[in-house]
Amino acid sequence: MRCNDNPEIRPARNVSGQRLRAGVPSGDATGEKGERSTPVQPTEFASPADAIARIARAAPARIALRHREETLSYGELDTLADHLACELSDLDVEPEIPVGILIERGFSQVVATLAVMRAGGAFVPIDPALPDDRILRMLEDSGTRIVIASFENSARVSGHNRSVLSLPKRVMARSSSGILGCARTRGDDLAYILYTSGSTGEPKGVEITYANLANLINWHCEAFEVTAEDRASHLAGLGFDASIWEIWPYLSAGASVSIPDEDARLSPEYLQRWLLDEAITIAFVPTALAEILLRMPWPARTSLRILLTGGDTLRIWPDPLPFELINNYGPTECTVVATSGPVGTQTDRELPSLGRAIKGTRIHILDFKGAAVRAGDTGEICIGGPNVGRGYRNRPELTAERFIADRFSGESGARLYRSGDLGALLPNGELVFHGRIDQQLKIRGHRIEPDEVAAALNRHPSVVQSVVVGRGISGNAQLVAYVVGRAGADLGPDGLSGFLADELPHYAIPAMFVRLDRIPLTASGKPDRAALPEPTASNVLRDTPFRAPGSVSERRLAEIMASVLGIDTIGADDNFFSMGGHSLLGSQLAIRVRSAFEIELALRDVFETRTVARLAERVERLAVEKLARMSEEEAARLISR
Repeated sequence: MRCNDNPEIRPARNVSGQRLRAGVPSGDATGEKGERSTPVQPTEFASPADAIARIARAAPARIALRHREETLSYGELDTLADHLACELSDLDVEPEIPVGILIERGFSQVVATLAVMRAGGAFVPIDPALPDDRILRMLEDSGTRIVIASFENSARVSGHNRSVLSLPKRVMARSSSGILGCARTRGDDLAYILYTSGSTGEPKGVEITYANLANLINWHCEAFEVTAEDRASHLAGLGFDASIWEIWPYLSAGASVSIPDEDARLSPEYLQRWLLDEAITIAFVPTALAEILLRMPWPARTSLRILLTGGDTLRIWPDPLPFELINNYGPTECTVVATSGPVGTQTDRELPSLGRAIKGTRIHILDFKGAAVRAGDTGEICIGGPNVGRGYRNRPELTAERFIADRFSGESGARLYRSGDLGALLPNGELVFHGRIDQQLKIRGHRIEPDEVAAALNRHPSVVQSVVVGRGISGNAQLVAYVVGRAGADLGPDGLSGFLADELPHYAIPAMFVRLDRIPLTASGKPDRAALPEPTASNVLRDTPFRAPGSVSERRLAEIMASVLGIDTIGADDNFFSMGGHSLLGSQLAIRVRSAFEIELALRDVFETRTVARLAERVERLAVEKLARMSEEEAARLISR
């Protein structure tokens, strides 16, 4: 069963009837007028809920969702969503009414989202890992008065004239069907609101319509030949728009979606085993994690046929792989993906490209006056076509600034989204990335406004002034805060991080804090980011005094840890995670320590020890245990090396 089971969600073909694969420039990627997309008319429009309902009627036993040994069939998924949709309809959910989803990755989260679409409303995905204050600001800004939450999260959003529907982590099907059916929606009705970081200190909501979502589903199912036999993965965090991409194209096509444990998001080795054991055929993995996976050995034969990546700049050319690697690019405002293309063997380019415009999408490279630049020249990446969202929630001025008239298309009402990204189009239509116009950063796939982080940090009673910047590249990128403290203030990274954790998502908390006497300024009086010093052992804030590594093991581990973190020196008692470490860097650290000391060290050991001194104790103990298990001959060979 394919996407054409739904008359509004079906694969597109070119004029010759041939399949269009990812990266084939069926849109306009040259700045000249190309294939026009048909504007969505305000008529009845099918959502993914319609496709899933059809599949549930035709093949109710087919598996829709998997987690470990648990499964949920299409019939069960449809029935559960129908029950919940009835409750939502009783609460007057209809087109344009937002409904919050505050549930961890899992069956309940998918059921809740499907129920909102069945009722015709707009879902507002909210990552439960966010601080309470930020969640409440998002609900208030979006006008959300109904929230579907897990039992554990219900109390966090109750009150405030808000209805909260609680769902258990493990949903069970009930025996009934066809109670409500799918509400009729129009293409320009709101499908979801996804919040991203805002430079003013407030998150901003991106509005995406059902027509935008259907365009993503159509392209994806066609480009990657999705069938009912496919098994896809749902790995991305709920605040990342890729999580929407991971679910709805596959369920609209009758495929199954597998949900791994949280460990798969922390350990590349665990994730690789899970992908292989689960016989996943198509997976999305954020760039920082994918770069580690691509360096790992893979079996010659695997069920995995396509690995999708995106969210950051891909900075490696992989060795030959037993699957196809596809690099993708697209802002949240353009429904997840705007360009896509296979990554082959290394060329004379330094980095892989971002692929070509997906079907129906138009990529224009414009100068600061809004004129098209010459082929190969750098300018702002501007995106047009049916994937361009409605705009920002309650931000008409920002919407008018970023969503502009598309004077290149010739279509009445067509718009371009000004991405703020710099890029250039190669002669073959591929897009290459050249950074940001503004100060916005991407850290492990998450969009971060440094000014938002600095604004929160400046509210700390002991902070006079701060500047936040990104240092490093791709998977090793780190957020660094430069802080001027009040006289006599005792500033430490744990205290500053804890203060920010009450206001910001975890990925927006700086990896390290550098203390300065003053912030360097440009001639115009603005912070001079280029003049900020590199983090060093002498200027990075610590919760304990610096102590140099002493033993041979400590000195070797300090060299490895400093290299992984991208800093010059690390003390014996410095906390790896307070100095900029995170789970992906922890995996790299574990791999390098295993190689250097020839021991079996797990990522868990890094999380448990955290400092050079404690890690050295663990390494020495593991080495002694390994030596004790060896024969005399093996021990002699090891010692003689």
